[in-house]
Amino acid sequence: MVSGVFRTVMVLLFCGIAFGCSFAGNGLKNLAKTDIDMVADANLRQVEELLKELTGKLYRRNPRELQKGSVRSLNGRLRQLYGDRSDLVFAELDGRRGVSALLLAFEPNYGGDRVFALLVGLTSMLRHSYNDQTEFFMLDSLDQQKLYNSARNIEILVWRLKSRLDEAGRPLLLTNSLPNEPDNLSFERLFGKLIAHQDLLATIVSEKWDRAINQVVKGVASAAFLPVGL
Repeated sequence: MVSGVFRTVMVLLFCGIAFGCSFAGNGLKNLAKTDIDMVADANLRQVEELLKELTGKLYRRNPRELQKGSVRSLNGRLRQLYGDRSDLVFAELDGRRGVSALLLAFEPNYGGDRVFALLVGLTSMLRHSYNDQTEFFMLDSLDQQKLYNSARNIEILVWRLKSRLDEAGRPLLLTNSLPNEPDNLSFERLFGKLIAHQDLLATIVSEKWDRAINQVVKGVASAAFLPVGL
């Protein structure tokens, strides 16, 4: 990954030397993008939209969690997670992000907003798998292993959502249907889409640069979260 200033300079040099002309808007930027860069851009946009949808669904399924945090409205939480701020470091989570925040969401004695902890962990982990960038150019490089590991971590997260129970035997966070409730697989579909996006890009990056992915062989149920460098 290169700095934004250096990347911009290289884009302008590339355009001026190779084409001797000027372009407006996205035309200029796209000159410095490979096919993989464009796929990564599209992938990241889709992931962010899926995360926003997941945020709404989790809070509607677990409304009590909104009353435990420093911000007590869905719109407020959406602004915190997907607004101008990008570091996702919050005092109410003691600065935890990534896997550390995901683990906090499942601590039996945690009294804070579990949904927020889960979403900060998941969102920061996925963004980090894209090098915390919002756009990609030909001088940028993605790590296929971080993308792959993040997909496996979502699988582990889905299993923990089903299996981690409170003292009354109910899930710490509700997602899909409980016994005697109508079938609701919408959460599984959302998580499945997130996994598919991460796996697809991991495969593309691996094949493009001929870099192997270290596959996970043990079962999800017995696995700890995998490292993503965050």
